[in-house]
Amino acid sequence: MEKYYFSTSLLHCIKILNSENVIAYPTESMFALGCDPSSEIAVKKLLNLKKRSIEKGLILVASNFDQIKMYINEKCLLKKQRKKMFLHWPGPFTFLLPAHPKAPYWLTGKFNTIAVRISAHIEIIKLCNAFGKALISTSANITNMNPCVTCEELFKVFGKDFPLLHGKIGCNKYPSKIINIINGKLIRNV
Repeated sequence: MEKYYFSTSLLHCIKILNSENVIAYPTESMFALGCDPSSEIAVKKLLNLKKRSIEKGLILVASNFDQIKMYINEKCLLKKQRKKMFLHWPGPFTFLLPAHPKAPYWLTGKFNTIAVRISAHIEIIKLCNAFGKALISTSANITNMNPCVTCEELFKVFGKDFPLLHGKIGCNKYPSKIINIINGKLIRNV
């Protein structure tokens, strides 16, 4: 029965994503809001839902590197930086990488970097593979409020009909660590 709910909700979520709208999905530690990163319309809907400034930038999550490499300026990455990333991926590590000059401002915000993660979480992998590309990954909450960790919390904040990928949240207690690959600084540890 659980597999049926996941499959049905996956098809529904792909339809919602393709119509430039926002979905919620389980991550390693909480529910996230996501949309098509190439759609300015969808990203602005997501930012409006969260009451989040476009200047902050957003995290992209993917099932593999091919889904995010068009957003990255790979020429600016050293071999040792690439090695460090791939030692931690797939997993709960988000890296700030040099943004490709054509990366849209609605993803980078006021920065010249882009935040990306290759996930090991099975629901994210299946979602990104079915969608065929990376997704926005930001906590399912209103800015400065606690992130939603149950379906009940999610529906209370965003409405009982909010599109949700039915699946399990991972065992991590905290969101992904964020590391600036350029200078090695840890931006978010918990």
